[in-house]
Amino acid sequence: MARNVAAYKEHLAECDLTRRNDLDGRGNLSEEALARFTRFFLETCLDQVGFMEDLVAPEALRARILLWVEEQIRLNRLPARAGNVLEAVLYRGELPRGDVGQMIGASDRHARRVVAALMGSNVLVSDGPRAPLRIAFPAAMASRWMPGLFPDKVGG
Repeated sequence: MARNVAAYKEHLAECDLTRRNDLDGRGNLSEEALARFTRFFLETCLDQVGFMEDLVAPEALRARILLWVEEQIRLNRLPARAGNVLEAVLYRGELPRGDVGQMIGASDRHARRVVAALMGSNVLVSDGPRAPLRIAFPAAMASRWMPGLFPDKVGG
C-alpha cells in the first residue's frame, strides 16, 4: 500500500460513503465502494506477490543455495552429503532429524555430524534437539542466496 498511498486512502474513504441508491447494497454504506476497495487491495496483493516471486526466483534460489553448499563441501567447510540434507529441507519445508541418516545412507553418528555442521553454518535451525530441521536464511547469506533483495551498501 505504501507505493500507492493516495489511491489506498481514497478507496478507504469511499468505503464510508452512504449508499447511492437501492442497487448499492443493503446497509447504510456503499457496497460498490467496498467492492472497489476490495478489488484495489487484492490487485495490490497480487502485484506484491509477483514482485517478490520475481525478486526471489524460487528455482534460482534453490540453485544458488545448492551451489553454495557444493562449494562449502569442496572447501572442507561442510561434510559430504550436506547438500542432500539441505536439498531435502528445501523441498519438504522441514526434515525430521531421525530421517537424515537413512536419507543420506550414513550412520546416525555421521548424520548428526552433517546436521551439526549445517546448523553451525547457520543454514539450518531447529526448535530443539529432537525437533525437525528447517532452513534458515542467515543475513550473512543474503547477498549470495538472494541477490537484489537487499540494496548494496553505499558509501562507508
